[in-house]
Amino acid sequence: MDEFLTISPLIKQALADGGPVVALESTVITHGLPYPQNVETALAMEAAVREGGAIPATIAVLRGQITVGLSLDDIERLGRLAGATTVRKCSRRDLAIAMARGEDGATTVAGTVVVAHMAGIELFATGGIGGVHRGHPFDISADLRELGQTPVTVVSSGAKSILDLPATREVLETEGVTVVGYGVDKVPAFFARSSGLPVDVQLDTPEAVATLIRARQQLGLASGTLVTVPIPEEFSMDPEEAEAAAAQAAREADEAGIHGPASTPWLLARVVELTDGRSMLANTALLRNNGRVAGEIAVALSKGKEGIGAD
Repeated sequence: MDEFLTISPLIKQALADGGPVVALESTVITHGLPYPQNVETALAMEAAVREGGAIPATIAVLRGQITVGLSLDDIERLGRLAGATTVRKCSRRDLAIAMARGEDGATTVAGTVVVAHMAGIELFATGGIGGVHRGHPFDISADLRELGQTPVTVVSSGAKSILDLPATREVLETEGVTVVGYGVDKVPAFFARSSGLPVDVQLDTPEAVATLIRARQQLGLASGTLVTVPIPEEFSMDPEEAEAAAAQAAREADEAGIHGPASTPWLLARVVELTDGRSMLANTALLRNNGRVAGEIAVALSKGKEGIGAD
């Protein structure tokens, strides 16, 4: 494994000691925001994980080498390449291509889940997962399939609100993914605190989530766990405003013929415009909050204070 997977010494030692580590994706650096906001956001996510008590492990492919735990210089270099066609957006299918061609690659949610599992990292924090695209029921993000086949815990604020949330929830059920509401009984709607869709179980503490993760591990289940965390109240958008912006952006994308991998970044950027930047502030806030919560869960998991069946 060492031939193709580089793990930073700090993270390698933490994993060997059973310490708390949280994986982070890198598409936010290269395909999400312009420089220097992309670098600032990536570093803010790492800081949030540390605030939660864990060690952040940002993942990317650097010149063909899958790397777990980017340095500041690595993040800065990728940040300056934002929007460049030379950086491959890496889901499961793309990792081998980036390796074989010696390319730089930014891992998506699905790609990060794959690498985190390879490295032995249970927790992964992100903003929102992909899902079923509005009006295109066969355009389904690889994130959902990956969650169904890889035992990693993803902490997010649900699926991105630009997506078909009810259909996404149905696919998660089909894939056997346990959907946890962190302190809530409804799945969050990314920019808004609730989609109205039910979770499988509400858990209110890091220790309770850690107990669920250990139960899944003991059963040897191949599917992952999705912990959905609502955006902090003070940054939450009005649900009707968020939905109106998402629906309008989806209509405009269809009219412009924008589909496939290009649709998500275009839709998110358009929603920022339609909400006068409020969605950007919300996105940044939920990213930081999810990083902190994931760090706290990782700490609880490493301590193992609660056993299976504990109250």
